Amino acid sequence: MTELHEHLVLDKTAQDLLFREARTANTFSDEPVSEEQVAAIYDLVKYAPTSMNTQPLRILLVRTPEARERLVSHMSDGNKAKTETAPLVAVLAYDPEFHEHLPTQFPHFQGAQAIFKGQDHRFGTASLNASLQVGYFILAVRAAGLAAGPMTGFDAEGIDKEFFSESGYKTLVVVNIGKPGENAWFPRNPRLDQDAVVTTV
Repeated sequence: MTELHEHLVLDKTAQDLLFREARTANTFSDEPVSEEQVAAIYDLVKYAPTSMNTQPLRILLVRTPEARERLVSHMSDGNKAKTETAPLVAVLAYDPEFHEHLPTQFPHFQGAQAIFKGQDHRFGTASLNASLQVGYFILAVRAAGLAAGPMTGFDAEGIDKEFFSESGYKTLVVVNIGKPGENAWFPRNPRLDQDAVVTTV
């Protein structure tokens, strides 16, 4: 009987790196995350599928101590310490004005921009599609040999006012990034079995 991993084209080492052995890190080493690593991560993220190629994800890298302090003030208490010490923190947000790029990003449909201009439904479209991109972002961080610590425990309105008052971006997730430090992992919680999730009709 073949093992499940043998039914996948991606080799088992890569499968484990991206999925089975990947964990949410809660502590990080002092090793910095370089701009080249960030560029390599985004080079994967940009291929995430989005409806009508909307690509609404926007990424804010928080590197300076002053900006880090401003961000930490909006994190929930359980997320403050690890956000203070991670080598790099990314605020992942969506751009409600993503449709302004559609003439170049979805050029074969000249009416694409008009579908969203002045329409409230563009916020839902932006949130959903940027969330798809967030998943790719986490996988891309893992592909770089780094650990990701995604968090949703924060004051989103506070972060938006702090960093996105001019752009109007809306915060979705804050992600700590780096090499894992000591005692980085909580015990892994159980996962639902396929029978509890997958049905066939």
